[in-house]
Amino acid sequence: MAEEVTPHVHVLLICYPSQGHINPMLRLAKRIAAKGVLVTCSSSSVIRDDLAAASGVSAGGDGVPFGAGRIRFDFLGDPFDKTLPDLKGYLRRLETDGRLALADLLRRQAEAGRPVACVIGNPFLPWVTDVAADAGIPSAVLWVQSCAVFSIYYHFAHGLAEFPHEDDLEARFTLPGLPTLSVVDVPSFLLASHPYKVLGDTIQDQFRNMGKASWVFVNSFDELERDVVTALPSVRPRPPQLIPVGPLVELAGQDDVPLRGDLIKASDDCVGWLDAQAPRSVVYASVGSMVVLSAEVIAEMAHGLASTGRPFLWVVRPDTRPLLPEGFLDAVAGRGMVVPWSPQDRVLAHASTACFLTHCGWNSTLETVAAGVPVLAFPQWGDQCTDAKFLVDELRMGVHLRAPLRREGVREAVDAATTGPEADAMLANAKSWSAAARAAVTPGGSSDRHVQAFIDEVSRQARGRQAEAAVV
Repeated sequence: MAEEVTPHVHVLLICYPSQGHINPMLRLAKRIAAKGVLVTCSSSSVIRDDLAAASGVSAGGDGVPFGAGRIRFDFLGDPFDKTLPDLKGYLRRLETDGRLALADLLRRQAEAGRPVACVIGNPFLPWVTDVAADAGIPSAVLWVQSCAVFSIYYHFAHGLAEFPHEDDLEARFTLPGLPTLSVVDVPSFLLASHPYKVLGDTIQDQFRNMGKASWVFVNSFDELERDVVTALPSVRPRPPQLIPVGPLVELAGQDDVPLRGDLIKASDDCVGWLDAQAPRSVVYASVGSMVVLSAEVIAEMAHGLASTGRPFLWVVRPDTRPLLPEGFLDAVAGRGMVVPWSPQDRVLAHASTACFLTHCGWNSTLETVAAGVPVLAFPQWGDQCTDAKFLVDELRMGVHLRAPLRREGVREAVDAATTGPEADAMLANAKSWSAAARAAVTPGGSSDRHVQAFIDEVSRQARGRQAEAAVV
């Protein structure tokens, strides 16, 4: 039974200012606020205007009601933008200015009569736990990738396993609670040849302060990754306990309050177009907010989607649209819809969506698991490589779309996922995982219980601090 939440218990969530980090932060905020907590969402001021436009909530003030609680936004007063020439410089500047800005934000909350009871940080911002500790406030971390990827990074960072050389494609290795893996299943940031060394360094740096947090939440659910969650406590040095609180996705019928965090405006007519299509007929394609594809790959994907004979909905970001083949949009008009961004949760939940060509980012992975839609797994870098392995080989709800991408490969993968010999089994597996995902976040489900236990403990600690202050 849930404890009574102390009035005005206030939890602050702060994340790195990119789409893949904002979505899980905002969705966890909604889960917490729904249980009667005041939640402040924060990040760099560079996304203030875009997030206000997407969510409909202006920064400052009392925020908006959500469930039994409230959600508000209050951004760091960091006086710079995201146009610094390199990520390393941006992260360094974000830490330098962010430490002072977060300390000021916490002070302002206390002065406004809503002292923060817990700060939930983001792995890309390891310094948040230090600032919270200096203010005497307990902290948590929200890991925004899978438990499996956490385990791989942890073993690598601590030298606990011998990883194969990236040229040895035949080599296999195992880690506790994980299936047998090859080098192509490893997050690419750990490979020496990966061009974004700063990302690999940043990801390993995530473990720097994680042990100082009182809770380490993960955007997953017990039923999806039970083996690795169970195995990790036996690893030495012992990693922090992972607490699954996901899937942090929008679920039709469960998250009906319109409070979104899309930094790119979603096309308004996607769902109406889907309404006009036959059930399980549409190929949905999107590679997320960060993946950059070459003109050659864009052309092959375009011709491949067109060759399927099916209606398709394709997210082509504004920065990529100039790479579309000349005359393509006119050639597919009426059968293909190309949009700059989509309300992906609604697209995947739509009855007309048959399969999802995805880059396998973790947010997209969980969204398709929750929706029960088979995938065409087309990973590019980072944890996407590991996510694709699990979607296809472990969850058995899709097919691999191998590089180099060819139009024939797109057509064949669509056929395999929709009408091939294994298509019915893939769909059945996808629907089974969808049911498990939804059950995890319903009242009394595994992730819902973890969220409630956190709120109960934060409330208990808040009452203790209030009692101590009253004595003083």
